[in-house]
This record gives sequence, structure tokens and C-alpha cells, in this order.
Amino acid sequence: MQVSEFKGDDYWRDGYAFPIDVLTAAEAQAVRKEVEAFEASPPEGLTRPLAKYLRTNAHIVLPTVARMARHPQVIDAVKKVLGPDLLCWGAEFFTKEAHTNKVVTWHQDLTYWGLGYGDQEVTAWIALSPATVESGCMKFVAGSHKNEIQPHVDTFDENNLLSRGQEMAVKVNEEDEVPVILMPGQMSLHHGRMFHASGPNVSDDRRMGLVIRFITPEMKQQNAGRDYAMPVCGADTHRNFEYVPDPVSAFSPESVALYDEVMAEHAKIMAQGSEKKIAIYS
Repeated sequence: MQVSEFKGDDYWRDGYAFPIDVLTAAEAQAVRKEVEAFEASPPEGLTRPLAKYLRTNAHIVLPTVARMARHPQVIDAVKKVLGPDLLCWGAEFFTKEAHTNKVVTWHQDLTYWGLGYGDQEVTAWIALSPATVESGCMKFVAGSHKNEIQPHVDTFDENNLLSRGQEMAVKVNEEDEVPVILMPGQMSLHHGRMFHASGPNVSDDRRMGLVIRFITPEMKQQNAGRDYAMPVCGADTHRNFEYVPDPVSAFSPESVALYDEVMAEHAKIMAQGSEKKIAIYS
């Protein structure tokens, strides 16, 4: 659907909305090509593997991601859910390689983020390649955002793409699953309490999406003393987050140093209640 057709009512009823057209196919392809160029030839001066920069907080080191977080079509849709005042709390590339058994188990995003369990967050998932049942697209359970946070179990399973291999200790019936099929340039939005998961990619192409986490300034980090966000639009009269500036260039020394600072704080946040270190933040 066009952004102009999206009113937000379906989102609050179901906890999600899709497909929303936000990028052209050419724009989506350009973002994908840029990321794959870095993968083919990683920049010098990185303090950790490139995959970690892409997997979490990519907006800190990649100008393209910061721009996508302010893309007019993306922002117009998110405003209809959260209102005019927006921050970007995180952004990442979520990639499943072709013919892989990697999965995402049923979970709720807000479980470990330390941001509370309210309604002031929305995740935008922008397809950079076809997200189909065959390629392991997301699955939602309509209306599940109306539940409280459910008990989760950390599995640290190597085939689980989540940071802790977290899985809800609640069985989801297959007939309740809604496949989130997206073509390149299309976006889904989902609530932080939404039950969601995704299966393996048995297709011949990698399944690649850009995920952007939007919050309102009212939110506040509860698991640690400091947290960071990038102003996107509107006003912030709360100043609960330290601001992340746009990177001046891809993987600049300044942005890499800031990335390490943010990740050190996020490691404390995400490790709450875990007996193991969270590898992606270490």
C-alpha cells in the first residue's frame, strides 16, 4: 500500500502493518549493493568484525542507514503510529544467507531492551531482497501485542539469529501465523510486544532487510544509567538519551570510537538476567 493509504488503525488493532511501499526498487538495490561492497572489502581500522557493525547500531557508522531512518516515506508512516516526535534507538541489517538453517524463534522485542513494555516503540523492517515464505520471512500473530511480556528462555542456539537465542515459553499455533511477505522497497511495522519469528531460508538468494527501531522521547532506559538515540524529527523535551550524531563518512574513526562506547553500554543493558556474555555486543 502507499504511505498515504496507511492510516494506522490496522496497526493498533493487529500490532503490525504491511506491506507499505517506502523505497523504490532501485533505492533498495542501492542500499543492498553498498552493504555487499563493504562485505566484499571490509574497511580498515575496525575494532570488531564487520558483521557486528551491520548487525546492530549500523546508523552510528553508516551514513546511508542514518539517511534511511529519516527517509520521508518511512517517517510519514511511523508518524501515523507514534506521532511527530521520533528518535532512532537502533538500526541493523538482518540477513539470512541462501540455503541456511538459521531461524528466529518466537519472541517479543521489548523483553530485554530495558525500555519498558509500553506502546512508544515501533520496528520498521525494510526489505532489500524478497522476503517470502521460502526465504524465511517474518511471521506475526495478529493481536498478540495486547499481551504482556511473556516468559522467555535463553537458548544461545547457534542456529538462532537472536542475540541470546531467546524463545518465548509459549506455544504458538501454526494456524495463527501470518507470513510477512515483502518485496524490495516494501516495509512492515510491528509493535515491541508482537509475537514474531521467522523460518529458514531455503531460497537461492539471501534474505536481507534493514531494521530501524523508532521510539518516542518519553521512553527511558531502565536497565542502565546511559543510553543513546539519534534525533529523527520533531522535538525532544525529555532528553532521556545521549544523542548520536550522523556519521560524516562510512566507518570514520570518530564513528567507530562512538560505536564502541555505545556498544559497551548496550552490552550491560542486553545482558541483564543472563549468565553468559552476549557475543554480538562483546
